[in-house]
Amino acid sequence: MVVQCICNGLFLLFLMTVCVFASSSSKVNSVYGDAAARLGSLLAAASISIVYGGGGIGLMGKLADAALEQGGRVTGVIPLFMKDEGWGHHGITEMIVTADMGERKKRMFALADAVVALPGGIGTLEELTEAITLKQLGLFKGPIIILNTADYYKSFIEFLEHMISGNFLRGEHKGIWEIASTPEEVMLFLSQNKGWIDNPRSIAKI
Repeated sequence: MVVQCICNGLFLLFLMTVCVFASSSSKVNSVYGDAAARLGSLLAAASISIVYGGGGIGLMGKLADAALEQGGRVTGVIPLFMKDEGWGHHGITEMIVTADMGERKKRMFALADAVVALPGGIGTLEELTEAITLKQLGLFKGPIIILNTADYYKSFIEFLEHMISGNFLRGEHKGIWEIASTPEEVMLFLSQNKGWIDNPRSIAKI
């Protein structure tokens, strides 16, 4: 649920939970970590709760740490085997432990009003494409925002365009996702979200 009000000309968002997918790698360029931390701070400052994969390092850790420093609410969702490996964040507001990866994603989507994908590896890409698929089929209604820090997703975005040009997706399906260059643009897209089409399944068949 999203409640918007205008204060001093700015949109404020309350009662929203954003699911953030992001890399767990601690070896990536610091520009990605800086953007993740900035997004965490902005979400917390706007009273937006975060649900994410529960990791304690990489972009996941940067996001969570920054949000917590601002007094934000951060919920992690982690499979039992990852928890047993010690990969979880130890300071977040709540940690939900699931039986497996599939249940993890279901819980994250169920808790989320919106999805934001930060740069990441195969796991992040898989989560992002599932979010797109669910929205294409009308099974997820919220905004999906790709944070294209340092043009990380350039090739992926070009591939989506390639799918459209080859009629594997409709042109209308471009409305499923938004592409942001900065964390500030992510916040703008969240505040200005106008939804997509009322009946996505009506155009799911090509």
